[in-house]
Amino acid sequence: MTQPMPRISVPAALALGSAALGAAFATGLFLGRRCPPWRSRREKRLLPAEDSPLWQYLLSRSMREHPALRSLRLLTLEQPQGNSMMTCEQAQLLANLARLIKAKKALDLGTFTGYSALALALALPPAGRVVTCEVNPGPPELGRPLWRQAEEEHKIDLRLKPALETLGEHRSGKGPRAISQMGPPDELLAAGEAGTFDVAVMDADKDNCTAYYERCLQLLRPGGVLAVLSVRDRLGEESSRAECVCRPWPLPMPRPQTPHPVLKSSGEERCCSLSLGTRRPSSCET
Repeated sequence: MTQPMPRISVPAALALGSAALGAAFATGLFLGRRCPPWRSRREKRLLPAEDSPLWQYLLSRSMREHPALRSLRLLTLEQPQGNSMMTCEQAQLLANLARLIKAKKALDLGTFTGYSALALALALPPAGRVVTCEVNPGPPELGRPLWRQAEEEHKIDLRLKPALETLGEHRSGKGPRAISQMGPPDELLAAGEAGTFDVAVMDADKDNCTAYYERCLQLLRPGGVLAVLSVRDRLGEESSRAECVCRPWPLPMPRPQTPHPVLKSSGEERCCSLSLGTRRPSSCET
């Protein structure tokens, strides 16, 4: 008489766990084929819509905008290309970061009417300094009366010339005889101000973005903050897949094996790199 085959005894918890893992694997495989990781990150909305009641509520409860800063923002919005300026929430974030690291010196590439420069100046101590770069003398003069109204004009050092001339020399290659990429040394780097800035903001023309990045790394102190506005617009489609990395400080950290396709540094990074999005200034409470 044939004996029935004995059944293998499997604990119920183990069987249930195996089934759950199998289902999770199959689901992940299916979703991974439908939605690549970079696409899901790019399409996912991290913040509420600008016209949503939730966003307006967040602004009304979190914004602490100085009266002169608010007046300057509204004045800037009336100008051509006014929507290209920094938003109120971005300005407050930078100001808060400057206060947290006890910043005394800031670099602002792209003055326009001086909204970002004034936001930084308000966050610095009385002896603080904001070096801000602009090629068009018109917009800064619109903002100057409001710098004065906020009693911060003495902190704002406006340089009306191409930002690369203000930033100065950047040497390529190795050794003390390396050739400068832009000719004779000029201004900040030549004046020995490398490693003395606490905060740097890049909001200037995208054509020189890589050069600005390299020089800002030289000018920032260990533990400084480098903020790049409108990263996707400036660096192209590939930048939307790049993740912002805060590198440990004050100890230098080697370059990663696969550097950013556009922002490539020749040295060691010892600062916090912060990428800011592209929300419109009109999203701020008026």
